[in-house]
Amino acid sequence: MAASGSPVHGDEPTVSSPIGRKDHKELSAAAFERTRMPIVLTDARQPDNPIVLANQAFLDLTGYGAEEILGKNCRFLQGVGTSPSAVAELRSAITAGRGANVELLNYKKDGSPFWNQLHLSPILDEEGEVAYYFASQIDVTENRKVHALEASEHRLLMEVDHRVKNVLAIVDSIVRLSKAEDAAAYASAVQQRIQSLAQAHALLSQSSWQAVDVRKIIEAQLSKYLKEKISLAGPEFLVAPAAVQPLSLIVHELAVNALTHGSLARESGGTLSIHWKPVSDQRKLHLTWIERAGRTIMHARLGGFGTMIVAALVEKQLQGSISRNWRKTGVTVEIDIMAGPDTNA
Repeated sequence: MAASGSPVHGDEPTVSSPIGRKDHKELSAAAFERTRMPIVLTDARQPDNPIVLANQAFLDLTGYGAEEILGKNCRFLQGVGTSPSAVAELRSAITAGRGANVELLNYKKDGSPFWNQLHLSPILDEEGEVAYYFASQIDVTENRKVHALEASEHRLLMEVDHRVKNVLAIVDSIVRLSKAEDAAAYASAVQQRIQSLAQAHALLSQSSWQAVDVRKIIEAQLSKYLKEKISLAGPEFLVAPAAVQPLSLIVHELAVNALTHGSLARESGGTLSIHWKPVSDQRKLHLTWIERAGRTIMHARLGGFGTMIVAALVEKQLQGSISRNWRKTGVTVEIDIMAGPDTNA
């Protein structure tokens, strides 16, 4: 027998409580029904652990009527997007007779999905066996959206930071390596290179900062030159956003050199051919730049092509290599760079 003032077995109130058994049950039922948290009670002693009680908040959340869910297992809330591992975790907890706290994708009666933070607790009988499972649900869909947005914003800020650092590194190279005999010429050289980066930025903006086809990059840098003197050939190759500006500046440097000393100079009567193709894993791009002139032209082997800038961009920014083959009437430049998007990222 229980001592005076101590709880008794079952669902009897304490001796000191003025509430009788009937009132206690009615209050418990009222609390269960009126709580704003969706709740169901399942009977672990029946086959398939069916729902025996569900409050109005649960019905409001799921869109079902009481007659549609009583006697059914809660799996009717699952659907095509429900994680099998989350379901397995719940099944394991029920088999072991223990509680669980699982977040899983469930579906309402109208088919609309919601993220359910499910808390499962066993209720034991006097013999210590599981008699019922108490399951509360919290719709955390909006919370997940907020967290996803925060994560997306964080990734965006990290990406912007990475891209800004890349651009600043390129600008730093431009300022340090640009050379001219007077201030005006130096300012003009720097300005042209910054404009080249601006054209690349415009391409990235148009593509929503996604990968850009290499042909568009080359065409943007050569648009101000005589088109009849230039031929382009190569398949579609998507250049990763981080490689668009370095590659644009490489093309700009080669084009300026061709205009000043090579096949694009007015008196040269020459032509420019640019070919490209993907290599190996589709991330590497091989680009061939071929200048042919109608007469003998001289290419400066040191300082030409913005040699130091191009080398820094190819080797450091794009992890590649460059080789040049000079001839009396032209030059061939072979470039290999890591430019394609990383599909494993």
